[in-house]
Amino acid sequence: MEELSKRYVPGDIEDKWYQHWMDSGHFHSTPDDREAFSIVIPPPNVTGQLHMGHILNNTIQDTLIRRARQEGKNACWVPGTDHASIATEAKVVNMLRERGIKKSDLTRDEFLGHAWEWTEKYGGIILHQLKKLGASCDWERTAFTMDEIRSDAVIGIFVDLYRKGKLYRGKRMVNWDPAAQTVLSNEEVIYEEEKTTLYKVRYKIAGTVDEWITIATTRPETILGDTAIAVHPDDPRYTHLHGKMAIVPLINREVPVIADSYVDMAFGTGALKVTPAHDINDYEIGLRHGLEVIDVLNADGTMSEDAQMYIGLDRDVARKAMFEALTEAGQIVATEELIHNVGRSERTRVVVEPRLSLQWFVDMKTIAEPALHAVLENEIEFYPENLKNTYRHWMENIRDWCISRQLWWGHQIPAWYLVNEVAGSRNMTDEHQVFVGATAEEALAEAKRITGRGTQVD
Repeated sequence: MEELSKRYVPGDIEDKWYQHWMDSGHFHSTPDDREAFSIVIPPPNVTGQLHMGHILNNTIQDTLIRRARQEGKNACWVPGTDHASIATEAKVVNMLRERGIKKSDLTRDEFLGHAWEWTEKYGGIILHQLKKLGASCDWERTAFTMDEIRSDAVIGIFVDLYRKGKLYRGKRMVNWDPAAQTVLSNEEVIYEEEKTTLYKVRYKIAGTVDEWITIATTRPETILGDTAIAVHPDDPRYTHLHGKMAIVPLINREVPVIADSYVDMAFGTGALKVTPAHDINDYEIGLRHGLEVIDVLNADGTMSEDAQMYIGLDRDVARKAMFEALTEAGQIVATEELIHNVGRSERTRVVVEPRLSLQWFVDMKTIAEPALHAVLENEIEFYPENLKNTYRHWMENIRDWCISRQLWWGHQIPAWYLVNEVAGSRNMTDEHQVFVGATAEEALAEAKRITGRGTQVD
């Protein structure tokens, strides 16, 4: 037994037989009259390498597909990789930086040339690893989410969903990654408990000698974008302040004290600074009360000109500066440590910013309805049965899915915008100025049909 183990080299045996299976075409499938059994591999990112989760997942798929072959079914396991927009673009940008090239100095086509170069060099690693595991995929059918077939399918589906009213373009609060400078979907934001500081800051009530209202915030730099102070309508501490004006520290802007039932009387001081541009709940309060929206952050996470102070400073640097200025002004009441959930970008790991932005969304409630009905009416079997309620809760509370990204590496949205003939610029806020089509010619025809004139689109 000892001599046998010395002679046995798993790598040699595995490579030999795997190559034999490949040469013999055992994994390839063509349609015939047998019962079909197909699996499309959940595509791993082209940027990555296999981890234990991949290995477990693919082992299960391999077991199922091999069993189907044993049962005489026409088994087909389709392999492929995902273009991974954010992760791949970040890696390409880093590669270019090492070569002394800035992305901002390139055209989109030039950048895509470098991205394809990177993908062709590193993109096959994970597929090679699957082969080393013995995965019995039909490698002749290997797909990539940016190849021509998949790209055409994405464009076609986008146009179809738009025409069915299940896609729309609107200005809404989204998750923004300041490092990648792109929108993220809710699924791309990872929430983790982190230690931070809760700052209690007092605002003077306008027209009084020495009356103040104290708020609690973890983000004092956003005070510069405050447009109201909100209190609960039933909170007896603040009833007398309803309708009064408070003065935003340091910049002396007067904002109203409003009553809104969203405020938690038991949290902090029971008074909430309202910054509609930088918090989804504040934005909703702002809509209810018609508040001004002041965006104090640029896309890269630095302070904007609208902040009036610390313009160009990184948000974290501005936070420290703001604390020091508030302390010097005598408006810091107290600070305390707080553990709370912080949303970070799944790819860049930076703290995600809520941001009001014009983007493309999928109407998920419309799409979710038939999927929920099918489970509740037992049209499909749900495993495990006891998680049906969890599924129902998820589907009934699903949010619209933001699908646009501010990246060059990825599918371009097939939308064109009407050119303002007077100013020579696009009107990016008018929903009726958008024309969707699989090609520019198709979108132009749609524009002519809708406007009734020979409008050009760009």
